Amino acid sequence: MVDLRESIRRRIREGACVTVNQLVAEVAEEAGVPRSWVAYEVYLMWKRGELNVESEPVDNTVMFLFNIEGVWYWVTLALTLASVAAVMLINNGPLMPIRYALGALSVLFLPGYALIEALYPRGDEVSPLERLALSIGLSLAVVPLVGLLLNYTPWGIRLIPVVASDAVLTIALLTVAAFRKAKYAQIPGHCFT
Repeated sequence: MVDLRESIRRRIREGACVTVNQLVAEVAEEAGVPRSWVAYEVYLMWKRGELNVESEPVDNTVMFLFNIEGVWYWVTLALTLASVAAVMLINNGPLMPIRYALGALSVLFLPGYALIEALYPRGDEVSPLERLALSIGLSLAVVPLVGLLLNYTPWGIRLIPVVASDAVLTIALLTVAAFRKAKYAQIPGHCFT
């Protein structure tokens, strides 16, 4: 029977930086034992202090957005696009309450929420209740400024320009927030030393 501890030590000495999955797979294949045995032995060696596992954060915005931590971005983006579609496509009939609800959400909450996420990306600076209050308050401050700017454009203050500019502002702020949040996300890459 192969000594798993010695195989693990030898594999770590050979490789410059090995992930836990790579180490377990290679030692299990070499020794002809199940991966769970090797994983358990690696865990025991780490607990005894025989292995040092270093964690290095990976700066990758795409990984952040497609990770569980990026769900807030996709939900907010979907709500923004759904509100644009509802306001543009529903003109009358039984679906008008949906238009009103999504329209109110896109005017009274989403722009401020996106701005708060961009200003406070870590999430621990502001409590959830303060985040909610600031989102509503900043939306009530930002949306009139967008209307004021639209007043001086050839499009004026009409439904389509207001909805489009509100959506563009929200999406732009969401994207800035996503990039800022990705800096603080800890997507670890593990190495043995």
